Amino acid sequence: MKTINKLWIGLVVLIILCPIGLMLPEHFKAGAAWGEWGADEMTSLVGYIPKGLEKLSNLWKAPLPDYAFKGWEEKGMKHLSIAYIASAVIGIGLTVLSMFFLGKMLAKKDDK
Repeated sequence: MKTINKLWIGLVVLIILCPIGLMLPEHFKAGAAWGEWGADEMTSLVGYIPKGLEKLSNLWKAPLPDYAFKGWEEKGMKHLSIAYIASAVIGIGLTVLSMFFLGKMLAKKDDK
């Protein structure tokens, strides 16, 4: 089996397993994943918002906040799992396309 096929199989397995990131914290009542805190969660954890986080908190708005489609946040684990998988597929797809086009651009520069 080619190495590239193993890579794609591995990615598909990881995509299918990504809802575990939803299920485990909910099962253990763990709250947000470590390091994925927003300004509001940071305030509840440490009592204040660090100045740098406060300044940068509105700089970027995620296309799929919390890895869910708009209005799906309260629909239950089944819908959130589908949204997690879709988010993974979209993210991997965008990354692969970006690397493909970057590789094409760099290959053309080397040919000249």
